[in-house]
Amino acid sequence: MVILGFLFFTPTMVAAADVAVAFDFPQFLVLAGVAAAVLAIYISLMGVVSSRTGLTTVLVSRTVFGKVGGKWASFILGGTQVAWYGITLTTLSDLLGMALGWDITWPIAVIGGILMALSAYIGMKGIELLSWISVPLMLALCIWVFVLATNEVGGLGGFLQLEGNGTVSTGAALTILISTFISGGTQVGNWSRFARYTSATFGILVLCVILGQFTMFFFGGVGAAAFGEGDFVELLLMLGLIGAGLILLVANLWTTNDNAAYAYGVAGSEFFGKADKRPFVIGGTILGIIISVSGMGGMLIPFLNMLGVLIPPLGGAIIGMYFLVWRGRTPDDLLQTAPLVRVSGLIAYVAGAVAAGIGTAFDLGSPAVQGIIVAALVAPLAAVIERKVSAA
Repeated sequence: MVILGFLFFTPTMVAAADVAVAFDFPQFLVLAGVAAAVLAIYISLMGVVSSRTGLTTVLVSRTVFGKVGGKWASFILGGTQVAWYGITLTTLSDLLGMALGWDITWPIAVIGGILMALSAYIGMKGIELLSWISVPLMLALCIWVFVLATNEVGGLGGFLQLEGNGTVSTGAALTILISTFISGGTQVGNWSRFARYTSATFGILVLCVILGQFTMFFFGGVGAAAFGEGDFVELLLMLGLIGAGLILLVANLWTTNDNAAYAYGVAGSEFFGKADKRPFVIGGTILGIIISVSGMGGMLIPFLNMLGVLIPPLGGAIIGMYFLVWRGRTPDDLLQTAPLVRVSGLIAYVAGAVAAGIGTAFDLGSPAVQGIIVAALVAPLAAVIERKVSAA
């Protein structure tokens, strides 16, 4: 339920809406299915690593990249979650501002940012409680929008006749969709480490991600395709649902942001070597509020494109090292004996980032997927070279 609460994320619907208007609806459904499947496999493998080791994602990164090299992972994972916090606050302030008729919305971002961080400050139990409330409510809103969209196009068959404007390439569309949860998904270990039965972790996560992520893609795309409006908040206003959907969306945004705050709190505690995450929850929340009120929280698509280059290779290197080099087994003292820099892990990451960057620059394939695959495959090769060089 905690993972579903994290996955039920309104900006994911906004990104899906931007993609949906660019493609024929059947094409969009294929892209959404592929993106959800990629995320499901990737996130589930990351979850298994933490479930077996009992380590958070940033601590796993320390074993893969070294004690100093792992700081980069803490920095980008924590930093991107702070940015997501600000983006989500922007969505919240826009929504409430429209509902209340306010032109000045920054006070909403400030108050909302403080309140949302409280459940993460409390810890896992607070996040779980909110997830049980928000997931059913958000699902109800999605079904509501779907019914109105179906009526708009004259029945389910009408969706098959919808045509896109062709403004987004297939590779860019997949990168946008995958990047909506690539940062949060990479940090799934923060929660899967608590799993009681590691053997069931993979299956549970696959099910959660496919259901949760495809649901967000589908319902975000449905409204945009039917009404031609890519901004989900504007769509609710157009449909007259801004007031009725207010409580549902606030609950949804809250459960996503408390997970984000928990994640950047954990990343900050590892980066600075402190056992308590709470000061970093406070600090990250302040930065997230600044991002929102400064206007940077509205730059969703450029932010997703950046994530598609930097984050997937990180998980790819971890997956490659854990499953292909260490064969799913790590020494009990690996965390304590990790070198300052594990060159093989960093080489794998850089190779994946270069592959993703080239794909983004020249619009080749799906940069996020390429980054994961290249990093995972380079990891065992780099590990062999590193061992030979060390033995020479």
